[in-house]
Amino acid sequence: MPLRPNVPTIQKEQIKFLKFPKEDVLLQKKDQIDRIFELQRALSLGNLERQKVRIVFEDSTGCKKVETTIWGITDKEVILKQATIIPLKRIISIS
Repeated sequence: MPLRPNVPTIQKEQIKFLKFPKEDVLLQKKDQIDRIFELQRALSLGNLERQKVRIVFEDSTGCKKVETTIWGITDKEVILKQATIIPLKRIISIS
């Protein structure tokens, strides 16, 4: 997945105020599949070990990152604490 240096960090409480385009930020099918595997791994880390992950995503104004625990994954969204949602297609990387 692409590396993005100097991405600003935001608090997860700010995510609900962001606007997300519908397009996928990852154009390669392999990158999209890798994203799913990384999200599943991050979900396990959060549920089993209470470990936070860094999610880099893109809203309508540019790239941002958040450090948080993933609580759930659907086929279209990633669910964080307090019912905060990031559209799956807008996630660039998880680490």
